[in-house]
Amino acid sequence: MLHPRSPGWLAEWEPHQATWLSWPHNPETWPGSLTDVQNAFSSIVRVLADVESVHINVNSLEMERQVQRNVRNGISSGRIFVHHFVTDDAWCRDYGACLVRHSRLEKDGHVSRVPALAAVDWEFNCWGNKYPAYESDNRIVARMAEVLGVPRFRPGVVLEGGAIDGNGLGTVLTTESSLLNPNRNRSISRSKLEEILAEYLGVEQCLWLAGGIEGDDTDGHVDDVARFVSPELILAVTDEEPQSANYAVLKENLRRLREARRPDGRPFEICTLPPVPQSMTAGRVLPASYANFYIANDLVLVPVFEGSADAQACSVLRDVLPSREVVPIDCCDIIVGLGAIHCLTQQVPAA
Repeated sequence: MLHPRSPGWLAEWEPHQATWLSWPHNPETWPGSLTDVQNAFSSIVRVLADVESVHINVNSLEMERQVQRNVRNGISSGRIFVHHFVTDDAWCRDYGACLVRHSRLEKDGHVSRVPALAAVDWEFNCWGNKYPAYESDNRIVARMAEVLGVPRFRPGVVLEGGAIDGNGLGTVLTTESSLLNPNRNRSISRSKLEEILAEYLGVEQCLWLAGGIEGDDTDGHVDDVARFVSPELILAVTDEEPQSANYAVLKENLRRLREARRPDGRPFEICTLPPVPQSMTAGRVLPASYANFYIANDLVLVPVFEGSADAQACSVLRDVLPSREVVPIDCCDIIVGLGAIHCLTQQVPAA
């Protein structure tokens, strides 16, 4: 069994045994462009399969054949694992397992020095019941835990993976607009949420930002505005155009980050990312952000949008993650579904 009060949520840049994803299949998420999205998704899988194993949820044999046609060609099948686990949509970051490291409690009551992984199974309600179907997504953590052979803890709290970002040493970033939104947990206070994060993830410090960017149907996930890239360094999206809809909230986020202090009293290092020039589809603003990158073994996958700031964003990531290859991924089609690379991926830490 596991000692329930010795969790440790590992940082994304720590070694992975795999990345877990779900095959894009929902035509309502990507009307008229699902094939293009699947092609872009396949390029993500091929890059990841060069450095770590990749698990993909599929709904049917036909989807498995799509993976075979689009992804496995030219890639060792030993790196890609397909699971017939039904999903409602592809945003595995938000409904997938949050894997933590625990100390194992032996039968004699002593705590083992050998760490073990466990899956934290938050409740998923489709970002505050914004879309009708999410029951299948909400069952994925149980399936993942079974495949990985790890125990599962259920806090009974609604929380999406993209709503929090950690530095691996007990500090997390989150936003008030999303995590405190009454459409998630109507009766749970900020202090109670902090207690729950402490119990299940080992969180010692929460840095609460104001909110996210325009067009984000998650009510402002932190993985579109600010991300840890080391225990001390935070990348924050800024927008210097006062007329921008994101100007005020990003300025407030930056102010809070600059005033925040590490547990030892020192400030965090802050580096800024440029905004993505606003684009729209069907009259709706797309929440495109360079902060939606994903750190894999030896790589960092950066969403790009055929914009003037793509090169600058990639340069920033190269500067702050010099030991990793920066791989730009065209997300012009993917972002139509209101998410990008980080939203699609969920890391499986090395045991």
